[in-house]
Amino acid sequence: MAAKIETAEARAPAASEHYRWIVLLIAWLSFLFSFMDRLTWANVAVSAGQSLGLSLAQLGVFVTAFYVGYVICNAVGGVMSDVVGGRATLTISMLSLGASTFLFGFTSSLTMGIALQAAMGLAAGADYASCIKLIVNWFDRRSRGRAMGLLLVASSLGVTATNAIVPTLAAWVGWRGVYQALGIATVLVGVIAYALLRDRPSDQPVVAVKPPPIGLLLRDRNVLLLTLSGFGAFWGTWGFAFWANALMIRGHGLTAVEAGLVMSLAGIAAMIGKPLIGLMADWLGGKEKWLTIGTLALFAVMLLVFGTLHDRLAFQIAAPLLGFGAFVYSPLLAVMVADVAGAASAGSATGLTASVWQLGSTIVPVVVGVIYQATGSFMAAFATLAAGPALAILCLLFLKLRERT
Repeated sequence: MAAKIETAEARAPAASEHYRWIVLLIAWLSFLFSFMDRLTWANVAVSAGQSLGLSLAQLGVFVTAFYVGYVICNAVGGVMSDVVGGRATLTISMLSLGASTFLFGFTSSLTMGIALQAAMGLAAGADYASCIKLIVNWFDRRSRGRAMGLLLVASSLGVTATNAIVPTLAAWVGWRGVYQALGIATVLVGVIAYALLRDRPSDQPVVAVKPPPIGLLLRDRNVLLLTLSGFGAFWGTWGFAFWANALMIRGHGLTAVEAGLVMSLAGIAAMIGKPLIGLMADWLGGKEKWLTIGTLALFAVMLLVFGTLHDRLAFQIAAPLLGFGAFVYSPLLAVMVADVAGAASAGSATGLTASVWQLGSTIVPVVVGVIYQATGSFMAAFATLAAGPALAILCLLFLKLRERT
């Protein structure tokens, strides 16, 4: 009997060791489909607008409606993942996102479209914090960097996959069919999450459910610094993603295909770089702060360099370095937020910080557009973007993390 008990106890950690990768895969799939659902509109807006009789300005309102809901539910979803668990929160997020995405395929008016896009944003807003919560519970501090890096590859792949798949699919089944197909696929991911996920390993103690200390998080110096740092980093990243194509085309005469190739090279570098930087963080043991500062410094410098370039080949050479700096800091920030908050409040801290980070990505397209329109300067636009990672570096210099044990 004793031998059987010892065998079972020896087997349990091994089972958890393997199962945590299933948890990561389900979280990764959820994040991938969440990004595809939200990015599809960029590929079908013109044809959808024609069928609905909407102007270009009205098409933009749909994007705003989505991100209003998304920013709100980042914070709410973070608290939910701490209170009811990452499994339940992610399941609810995917099922409701799938349902609202499917219903958007039946949109018949501007009002209906705005309401459903806001519902999609509210549903999608809970996915990030719940995925981070699950990773914190299943991956210890020594392996969390690589897990975060692999998870966040999904966002970069989502951009590539959406642009590669959606136009062709829309040509076959129309824009309504695209949303209906994505809605069904997203619901299936939610069903898989409900059926296969567990909140934590069986040997991890279950603490009493209680509301997370939101007031303490809001007053925590490190949480505040990471919030401002992420705001600045997202300012640079999504400002670059939103404006780089248009600025290269209008400012330097590149064709849409040439500008698209430049951005693809940046995206490939990001997909390769995220898991690599996470692996490096685990290998170095507790150096996320300095790795993040280094990548953000590269990002700021390359934005300024990019602003001085003029020809296609130079843009293509610079793009991988810029793409690396522009995206690979994200898993490192995720690890640090979870670390300063602690496992019990990791979801709430992730949701609170991410909601402010998203404001940076929401505001920057307008600011850069105003700057470029006023100055006509490619360099001025990219200097405006570089101010974001510069702010992020300044905040991180004052960050004080606990020593890793």
